Amino acid sequence: MGILIRLVITAVSLWIATLLISGIELTTDSVPQKIATLLAVAVIFGIINAVLRPIIKVIGCGLYVLTLGLIALVVNGLLFMLTSWIAGELGLPFHVDDFWPSAVLGALLVGVVSWLLNMLVPDGDD
Repeated sequence: MGILIRLVITAVSLWIATLLISGIELTTDSVPQKIATLLAVAVIFGIINAVLRPIIKVIGCGLYVLTLGLIALVVNGLLFMLTSWIAGELGLPFHVDDFWPSAVLGALLVGVVSWLLNMLVPDGDD
């Protein structure tokens, strides 16, 4: 059940990013299609983060130390762009226009909103 809640939280975070950042587009008018697209993109985003992020952190740990962690913004933006590309390849109406203003800010916003919403949801270990 917890993974479904996290999936919905990520989908809500992506939706907020489409509303606030002009370079992130959800190009469908139907509400059920928007919900399905956001859930599908949330799954893609979760898989990419679960698989690639640990590998990138291990390989690039020197850059993380050298830049005091600021390289994480670039890595998050690239992973967000990869999510957009995979969504496009799957025919999903979700697109991130460019890297700096859209992908980096979008990844940052999705991360912050997801963190805030996850703080509201109990872990079940309590």
